[in-house]
Amino acid sequence: MSIREELLADAPQNVGEMLRNRVEKTPDKPAFMYPDGAAGVNTWTTLTWRETNDNVDRLAAGLLARGLEYEDRVAICSTTRVEWIFMDLAIAVAAGATTTVYPNTGAEEVDYILADSGSKVLIAEDAKQLAKVIDEPQLTEQIHTIVVIDTSGVTLDDRVISYQKLMELGDAYVAEHPDALEKSIASTTRDTLSTLIYTSGTTGRPKGVRLNHISWVYEGVATRYLDLIEEDALQYLWLPLSHVFGKALIACQLSYGFASAVDGRIDHIVQGLGEVHPTFMCGAPRIFEKVRGAVLTGNKGLKAKIARWAFSVGYDTIDDRLAGRELKGPLAVKYKIAEKLVYSKLKEKLGGRMKFMISGSAKLSPQVQKWFYAAGILIVEGYGSTETSAIAGVDLPENPQLGTIGKPLPGVEAKIADDGELLLRGPIVTPGYHNLPEQTAEAFTDGWYHTGDIGQILPSGQIKITDRKKDLFKTSGGKYVAPQKVEGAIQANIPYVAQSIAVGDDRKYVSALVVLDPALLQKWADKRGITGSYAELSQRPEIRESIEKWMERANSKLERWETVKKFTILDHELTVENAGVTANMKIRRNVVAEKYSDLVNAMYPQED
Repeated sequence: MSIREELLADAPQNVGEMLRNRVEKTPDKPAFMYPDGAAGVNTWTTLTWRETNDNVDRLAAGLLARGLEYEDRVAICSTTRVEWIFMDLAIAVAAGATTTVYPNTGAEEVDYILADSGSKVLIAEDAKQLAKVIDEPQLTEQIHTIVVIDTSGVTLDDRVISYQKLMELGDAYVAEHPDALEKSIASTTRDTLSTLIYTSGTTGRPKGVRLNHISWVYEGVATRYLDLIEEDALQYLWLPLSHVFGKALIACQLSYGFASAVDGRIDHIVQGLGEVHPTFMCGAPRIFEKVRGAVLTGNKGLKAKIARWAFSVGYDTIDDRLAGRELKGPLAVKYKIAEKLVYSKLKEKLGGRMKFMISGSAKLSPQVQKWFYAAGILIVEGYGSTETSAIAGVDLPENPQLGTIGKPLPGVEAKIADDGELLLRGPIVTPGYHNLPEQTAEAFTDGWYHTGDIGQILPSGQIKITDRKKDLFKTSGGKYVAPQKVEGAIQANIPYVAQSIAVGDDRKYVSALVVLDPALLQKWADKRGITGSYAELSQRPEIRESIEKWMERANSKLERWETVKKFTILDHELTVENAGVTANMKIRRNVVAEKYSDLVNAMYPQED
């Protein structure tokens, strides 16, 4: 029996059964925490698995009461909050399928996703999300029910109902149909559609990725097999649940039984970490870059010297600690001093109990990863995509191999194509795109998913991702450049930079457009007594001089032909509204290159 067959032999059939199994095993253990209060110090309400199940069942029955049928799509357009999770689980219990919609998606794209998915019900977070669809004629007949979580400023009627009303409808439905939910769960197979997640749409319309229940079941049992997380762990969950990474974490939680503190407000992360003291957290690289940038720019004078000394000591210990060797002699003494003076303060900002963090969604800069590890804070990388249900591989905290994404999940196959592209196959891989047979045929060959990433499989079985195939460009000198590597070096070494786009296709050298972090830019200005808007501050000659000095450090991490010769600081951020980034904050390279072609051309000689 293969490891895949072994894992599936006793695995649940669907997400609803995963929930039922978890409640049966640990009914009274904490499942979720959520904050009360919008400002100041929050109080956190804790719900057990039994209480979670009760909430989910009431919502699931409410959906059935509103006429939800097998595999009917229910769209959720909301920030990360506990109600999002409850609704998603309720949809699974009711044998429906979740359509995920980023809350910062514009009305036109929301309408497209809802129409393309054929969603019959919409869960809207508030009046802002409701306004995107309420007057859209095309959706009036298609979407027969809209459930609003926060009803402030919302007019309710027969079609638009409250989250609480849905629960009340569920109570009445269960009273009349006491076995309805168990029948729904029993009707759901591993091949039943569970989720339609739309890709970021960096090169065009978002594509709906079809993920069946087998995807989440296998994510749960395969990661559980790795014994990655302790059952008594506490996760801080802020990731967008509309992203596949956030969705996969719910499946993992059902399998492991750990608890999650849920709060999607990014500007509250530091506060939340200090309030709940989690033991692990998952995030995108930018979060870790921001933490590092705040530290690098926050110390001056003696404090800065002490911090630099402490991190130089930390770097000297990396090889020994990775190899499991005990620190000895003067190095051990210096590391203890550095821990007390510097590292401990950073750990306190992360809540004081953080055992490790997992980076996903994009490639993590090796410099950022080593910087944290120097301070005794472990960040391991995970890897995957929407098409692989998020987690296709993850480096293990017990034996980290920095710079790799670990081995593929048990039962997931990996190979490198002739052109260096990483291919993946296994139960977590989607059967295809929704309503897009041609794109499905292009992306999949004999069950192998073409990831679009250039990678290496090391002798140890660990996978290392090097480039993004479609984004490689070639300079006029014939050298291939991976823009992600250049951008990673910029954002890892220039703390003021929030976004960067490397350009140079068929050019003599590499240049870059950069966007500054508003908070750090303001911090920089306040220290110097300078006032002005973001647009004004970003164009100050003093900040450009500072960026130029940091750029020298970034270039020192790159090969000669990859170094940035010129850069331009934009006077505004790239946002969803100006089409610079997708809803999950990925750069729209083609759009940016075209929109700012004048600025790009100005960085090259006329004949270039």
